[in-house]
Amino acid sequence: MTRTLIASISGIRGIFGRGLDPEVIVRFSAAFGTWCRRRSEAIGSRRLIIIGRDARVTGEICADLVSATLRSSGLDVVNAGLATTPTVEMAVLAEGAAGGVVLSASHNPEEWNALKLLNEKGEFLSAEEGGEVLAIAERGEAETVAFDGIGHERGHDFLAYHIDKIVGLDFIDPETIARRRFRIVVDGVNSVGGVAIPALLERLGVEGEDIIKLNCEPTGRFSHPAEPLPQNLTALTEEVARQEADLGIAVDPDADRLALVADGGEYVSEELTQVIAADFLWRFRKGPFVTNLSSSRAIDDVARQHGQKVFRSAVGEINVVKKMQEVGAVLGGEGNGGVILPDLHYGRDALVGVALVLQHLVNEDVQLSELKARLPSYTIRKAKTAIGEKDPDDVLAVLAARYSDHDIDTTDGLKIHFEDAWVHLRKSNTEPIVRVYAEAPSNERANELAHRFTSELAEAAAP
Repeated sequence: MTRTLIASISGIRGIFGRGLDPEVIVRFSAAFGTWCRRRSEAIGSRRLIIIGRDARVTGEICADLVSATLRSSGLDVVNAGLATTPTVEMAVLAEGAAGGVVLSASHNPEEWNALKLLNEKGEFLSAEEGGEVLAIAERGEAETVAFDGIGHERGHDFLAYHIDKIVGLDFIDPETIARRRFRIVVDGVNSVGGVAIPALLERLGVEGEDIIKLNCEPTGRFSHPAEPLPQNLTALTEEVARQEADLGIAVDPDADRLALVADGGEYVSEELTQVIAADFLWRFRKGPFVTNLSSSRAIDDVARQHGQKVFRSAVGEINVVKKMQEVGAVLGGEGNGGVILPDLHYGRDALVGVALVLQHLVNEDVQLSELKARLPSYTIRKAKTAIGEKDPDDVLAVLAARYSDHDIDTTDGLKIHFEDAWVHLRKSNTEPIVRVYAEAPSNERANELAHRFTSELAEAAAP
């Protein structure tokens, strides 16, 4: 039986019982606890860790293992229970905690789970910080306290706090949103977003009978593949059309990614989530935007309309965050539906994305289909391929040499610029694959590039 465990600076991710085993969870939790305790002594933060989880079947048992291990490291634990990733990030800040652990494998299938680690700022660990935790685990340096130093656990639900902070933003006006009388379909993919998004919508003034819930029971048994891509959201698009709803909202299992469906049942590329958010916010805040190398050039077009700058980082939320902090960005995100608003916290947040989108529709007095029609039109195709036992860096080096006469960027994998399009090839931080992103002005061109480079990767990886 194949065992899958990926231990990286992005966290500890694997298939429960086939790689992500209890002893693995304990080992890395102990390393993180030791790192947090040492850090709390150095920076003066509380010896406290926030734990939250999505609705995966293995979430509760993983949380129990993590909590017991952290307490044995001399740390107190606040168990947030079912909580979105951005909610846990905000809870770390609210409690002045030394860090946080989110039990969620994001868009991976339901048999997967992961320990996503946060520092005292509620941000994912940097490469240096993650490396320190991994080193403690590898060297067996985790420390256990004596019986009289064991930490305590208490429970607390931070969702209301999270929503309060969103509703309290100076450019969000629930009264005007309420007057619009939105009718909205929510696909919660049977996880925590199915609880959090409807709760947010009600606080924003959407009437309960106008919130149509699809897959919102947090059973952890995902009704469709968890990534909010168009092929996975056919039930949502059909329901939006059938209900004559104003829009549909889809999130991934931990609700840090947001995809939209326009009135009439038209899928709105998750690449446009951050573009819509920026188009809204630049009317209130002037300043740079940061996104990653794999995100659509639509954000560059909209930035030019507002006279603002866009900066690019390597893929990965923490890379975007660090670049945002470096350039003083007012907003950031990733093309996978992530929106990062520093006014709230430095993390992708589907809940704040929903609020920004609804307020924009109200302020502009348009339907989402009309708003989409105003935006630049590109097609982006996302594919992935396994490359066997070959080193991904070696495979990408072959293609970099092959396309050396083009404008290429090797900051994060290999990005190749063509006159009318671009392709970005990069190894995944969370799966044993190479991802292929291709963007072009037409479906045909984007599909051709995605297929072509998937084939070229397979050819370069062949024995």
